[in-house]
Amino acid sequence: MRLRVSPRRFLAAGMAVGIVVGLAQSVGMAQSGKSTSPLIGVWRVAEVTTTGPNARKITNPQPGLLIVTAGHYANERVTSDAPRPELPPADKRTDKQVADAFGPFNANAGTYEIKGNEITAKRMVAKNPATMKAGNFEVDTFRLEGKDTLWVTAKATGDGPVQNPTTIKYIRIE
Repeated sequence: MRLRVSPRRFLAAGMAVGIVVGLAQSVGMAQSGKSTSPLIGVWRVAEVTTTGPNARKITNPQPGLLIVTAGHYANERVTSDAPRPELPPADKRTDKQVADAFGPFNANAGTYEIKGNEITAKRMVAKNPATMKAGNFEVDTFRLEGKDTLWVTAKATGDGPVQNPTTIKYIRIE
């Protein structure tokens, strides 16, 4: 079975993952393992702003969560504009149905370091195996607005600067 994901969705998902990963890593370094970081908690995706040729702002995005602890993070996000389709029973689904359901979903978790307003994330596990390779990382910038609103913007990966960065607005839920 071969899943096909459009380059645009793959890039958007990768950038979002990187942003979250970067955020989580920044928190860990800045706090040196202390649980007093203002980023520690559970955050939901509230808005997604993309740049580049198809730039836009999504003010009612599909579900996404960022969970940040003292040294680790987990990020899961539906990257499509609409809810993902439900799958038929396993013996009746097609490769296309599986791709349509699983393609617009991104997930990763790992460790992070914070330096100033930058987070560097190192994924330990991810939907995309390429992002788990040794030496792979993502750097994001972040800004807190009060204590319950977090803005994260993709900055760079191991491949270099992010050309069309995505910014995700998170709202604290816990």
